[in-house]
Amino acid sequence: MTAPARPKVAMLLYPGLTLLDLIAPHAAFATTTEAHLVWKTTAPVRSDSDVAVHPTTTFADCPTDLDVLFVPGGMGQAPVAADEEVLAFLADRGARAQYVTSVCGGSLILGAAGLLRGYRATTHWTGIDVLALFGAEYAEGRVVVDRSRITGGGVTAGLDFGLVVLAKLLGEDVAKMTQLMLEYAPAPPFDAGTPRTAGPELTAMARAGSEQVNEAMTAVAEELATKGWGRAA
Repeated sequence: MTAPARPKVAMLLYPGLTLLDLIAPHAAFATTTEAHLVWKTTAPVRSDSDVAVHPTTTFADCPTDLDVLFVPGGMGQAPVAADEEVLAFLADRGARAQYVTSVCGGSLILGAAGLLRGYRATTHWTGIDVLALFGAEYAEGRVVVDRSRITGGGVTAGLDFGLVVLAKLLGEDVAKMTQLMLEYAPAPPFDAGTPRTAGPELTAMARAGSEQVNEAMTAVAEELATKGWGRAA
């Protein structure tokens, strides 16, 4: 007997991605799927924390028959959302993939490629207003599932997201075993993980740190609208 084929997952890389947005889902996927780290070339890609990640394939060589297309967020998300080569890749693979997915600001990149119009989705709390510019309906939640779209909230939601996707692909038992092997039983030291619990002062400070990225993404959305991107679901 031959072993069943592993689900094929393509995970977009780009300069300035947030490492945990990528690595947390990858940790969930690594042992039971065929995960591809995809960029234009196979040269190392630096994250927004200056850690380099090595792509395993290019846009040209990435499998076309994907089970999952995945996009992380990051401080570099505006330039990549404006890159029509990236958008063309996402639109092509997204039209074929069983699930089109993201974590954090990755949903804004999916939106730029026209892949979230008419879908409920989540993103990092600082990017909620920008998400609407791409025709998506914001839904609160660590992980939001709307038909073939699965989106995770900010950064740390990536592991929750990965387990939800894994359960969709391979069943709850596989997802639960993966959670157990990762010893994922969170007990954060502080109750400051959302604006509601962090309070107005910390929230204002955190929001200020994201203003530049969100202003850039807003400009990208306006520019892409004139070119027809972001319109097709």
